[in-house]
Amino acid sequence: DHKGQSKEKSRFIITHYGIFKIGWDWLILLCTFYIAITVPYNAAGGSSGNSVRTSIVSDVIVEMLFIIDIMLNFRTTYVNKIGQVVYESRLIALNYFRGWFLLDLLAAIPFDLLYAFSVQTNALHLSKVARLLRLARLMSKLDRFSQYSFVVLTLLMAMFGVLAHWLACIWYCIGLQELMNEPDWTVGWLYQLSEKLDSPIVNRTANVPSITSMYVSALYFTCTSLTSVGFGNVAPNTNSEKIFSVVAMLIGALMHALVFGNVTAIIQRMYARRAIYQTKTQDLKDFFRTHHIPRPLKQRMQEYFQTTWSLNSGIDPQEVIRDFPLEMQGDVAIHLYREILSLPIFNGISQGCLKAIAMQVKPMFCAPGEFIIRKGDVIGFVYYITNGSLEVLKMGVVVAILSKGDLFGSDIISVTQQQQQQQQQTSCDVKSLTYCDLQCINFAGLKNVLRLYPEFYLQYSNDLLTDLAYNLREG
Repeated sequence: DHKGQSKEKSRFIITHYGIFKIGWDWLILLCTFYIAITVPYNAAGGSSGNSVRTSIVSDVIVEMLFIIDIMLNFRTTYVNKIGQVVYESRLIALNYFRGWFLLDLLAAIPFDLLYAFSVQTNALHLSKVARLLRLARLMSKLDRFSQYSFVVLTLLMAMFGVLAHWLACIWYCIGLQELMNEPDWTVGWLYQLSEKLDSPIVNRTANVPSITSMYVSALYFTCTSLTSVGFGNVAPNTNSEKIFSVVAMLIGALMHALVFGNVTAIIQRMYARRAIYQTKTQDLKDFFRTHHIPRPLKQRMQEYFQTTWSLNSGIDPQEVIRDFPLEMQGDVAIHLYREILSLPIFNGISQGCLKAIAMQVKPMFCAPGEFIIRKGDVIGFVYYITNGSLEVLKMGVVVAILSKGDLFGSDIISVTQQQQQQQQQTSCDVKSLTYCDLQCINFAGLKNVLRLYPEFYLQYSNDLLTDLAYNLREG
């Protein structure tokens, strides 16, 4: 959590973490990918003298969205270096001017409005390449999505596709320039393509293949160059084309290391939990073999491990929250153990006391036939059954059946009245009949909490005497 500034907030300020801003950022992300595709394509088409475009309306809409985004950035909060959320408009504007304002402004220049005045020049197409500066801002935000494996994987593959698209546009421009200007124009890849499509080029201009055929062929060539060494059906022939092909293959090698290396890491992270399970399973087998564990005990251990793993995927809640502040640990503990803490014996106590008690609760799981407690054991917990059923045995005879929602253990008064060196023992056995989930409150920790909150001690002790489904001390 960030600390807010003590200064008065300006009006009409948008929070950077609000739902509107998050949705707007996703819209700008889509617009950024749109310009990454259309700008190079239109620039390549403009270099051929073909300035007729069907995307003029969508381009103008994107320009307007970028202009609106600049205005919103002047009213969007940010986090300063000391962790404070800044709401003051003057500081927000200064921070934006020092940051991304210039790049955003260059990317938002409304070049497409010049088409309304019939300005159609190659310089106009090329000047729109400045919009690609928006991608620099996109790259700075990728770390936001690093926790979402699917999103990162999708963005990486999109980056690979965009790069292939850019190189295809450059490849087309190279072929077009050689076709128009070079003396050996019949050697270039565009002329060779026209021959294969049975549309021979005469006098450099007639019967040129359609823009779709040329683009698809260029994209096919760049994709094969980035992912392999190509197949030769679209091949570089001139020096310019060969130099470009070498550069494309080098870029492809770098993209393999970047994109597919990240893909491998993401897939490994997705299956990391399964790898831990397999490692622990192998460790368990090695333990059985090394220490010659008898078969019945081995089967019980394997069944217990597999069942507990299916319940929590090997995640220890205490280990996960250990590094968080104690206040936050208490909130998490209240949520995790809300079933036992919602019992009537905890009604009316303060939030601080409830958090302290929640920190003393431990989860417990047992398989059918396992003994939870045996006669003569020291009573160390108060047990609450969240799932399953158990039986209470005295001299081998079932005297009680406990099920979901039952509380059993010993009353707190009998424990606190004894001397510290004296331990209290159970008078019976408790054995699970089914798979059981229990939440257990540690007696020693509970007594320490009650010493800190003496006003709750008498209420808890009286309620516990009546709410116990079975008193293990008295039987």
